[in-house]
Amino acid sequence: MSGQGFQGPLPPDAFNMARYAIGHAADATPDKIALEVFDRLGVGAGERWSYRALEDAVLRSAAAFGALGLTRGDRVLVHLPNTSRYATAFFGAIAGGVIPIPVSDQLTERELAFLQADSGAALMLSDTGAGYGATRTLSGADFAEVVNAVAPSDYAATLKDEPAYLVYTSGTTSEPKGVLHAHRAAWGRRPMYAGWYGLSAPDRMLHAGAFNWTYTLGTGLTDPWACGATAIVFTGVKEPTLWPQLIRETGATIFAAVPGVYRQMLKYARDDIGDLGALRHGLMAGEQPPADLLEIWRAATGRPLYEALGMSEISTYVSTSPEVAPRAGAAGKPQPGRAVAILIGDDEDTMDAPRVAAAGETGLLAVHRSDPGLMLRYWNRPEEDAAVRCGDWFIGGDLAMIDADGYVHHRGRVSDVMNAGGYRVSPAEVEAVLAAHPDVLEAACAEVEVRPGVHVICAFVVAHEDCQSLAADVLVAHAGQHLAPYKTPRAFRFVETLPRTRNGKVRRSELPAWFQRTDD
Repeated sequence: MSGQGFQGPLPPDAFNMARYAIGHAADATPDKIALEVFDRLGVGAGERWSYRALEDAVLRSAAAFGALGLTRGDRVLVHLPNTSRYATAFFGAIAGGVIPIPVSDQLTERELAFLQADSGAALMLSDTGAGYGATRTLSGADFAEVVNAVAPSDYAATLKDEPAYLVYTSGTTSEPKGVLHAHRAAWGRRPMYAGWYGLSAPDRMLHAGAFNWTYTLGTGLTDPWACGATAIVFTGVKEPTLWPQLIRETGATIFAAVPGVYRQMLKYARDDIGDLGALRHGLMAGEQPPADLLEIWRAATGRPLYEALGMSEISTYVSTSPEVAPRAGAAGKPQPGRAVAILIGDDEDTMDAPRVAAAGETGLLAVHRSDPGLMLRYWNRPEEDAAVRCGDWFIGGDLAMIDADGYVHHRGRVSDVMNAGGYRVSPAEVEAVLAAHPDVLEAACAEVEVRPGVHVICAFVVAHEDCQSLAADVLVAHAGQHLAPYKTPRAFRFVETLPRTRNGKVRRSELPAWFQRTDD
């Protein structure tokens, strides 16, 4: 265990996340470039934002929300394309005390309707033109007109424990659940600066994700800006062969992506990754990497990769870094100041009276609830709040072991939540959509390994007896009408029955083995 309670400095009571991330650098280095956005390769392509210009756009966005009638604590769904407007709207809402809900532009109308109803959002920024329930919808262009018509506001006088933003993540139920973060969440990311990134003001951080991904909003924007560094985002078509040249041309010193991006670069851009310009190292999170990825990458590029383990409720909290050498099979060590432990219940089924595991024992990975990066609560789900509280600890459902040297070895999840390219996806949500097809009797989903290091969502489908034929492409089309592309199964197996317990519950844990047996 890493201490009894969070050991780092705590944020002041009066704290605004946007001021912390942008305002301080705008005061200290107003003319320094804060953000570069590229949609193609080539010198001179894209946008360049100074800290002064970025702060002006953010504070005008904050004023625009006020002009539209939103008040402190109101929610706004941000469902915009992958442009810089997404970032300025997100941080503008936070600056003004409004709570943004960042969502992917891949979501379907069904998914958006659920998020609107569950969050009670007063406004949705979206270019789809669709409105849901009581939510007012405004296009990105119309919002920009309001932004341009108002004078910049000041940062709202928010408190550290006041809600700042709301993200939705897949859980073990059929619908996503909201994770509510406080303004202090930005301060709670400070252990990552040295504990994962090795980040300082001269750095140029290139993130492979889109603006609407929380991995990008945090690692790609919030943290570089809080350190006075330059953030770089690419919004064009993300071909694997493009990244080496983009890293060189942008002068990126740190590159952040999911492990799959590094795998693709090694496969499709192998002849070009020997020259990565000023890059010192890469960062990866979002999914567990293949065991040999770090060694192969270093051999091909001469540069290290640093891995991090985290979750939507706290972001990353275990990692390797320039100061913590990678170790085979381990995700890293708890970041400086964080209190992390492995908890074991008093019997196999409960966490009553848990004990802290000794080195080498496997149990539930827990982080102390005093950590400023930890969420406030789940949105309107008190029963789930109770389920993750274990005395002074928060347990997120990960199984792990801490070895004698303090390295954390991830052993999977207690639940069956799947990982699709870094996105957590609930099997129950996908199964409910597939089961609604008239030719499907029942369906179960699991994450399967289709080749070494490559995992996809596979659906195991039992067809109705009177169904003459049922093809995978039919179900892909059906799922695509109701689910974002990353939630749609990439593989299908048509079976006569599903593995079940004595009580009739589907044994999802057995499905990956079924995939291997039926894989031809």
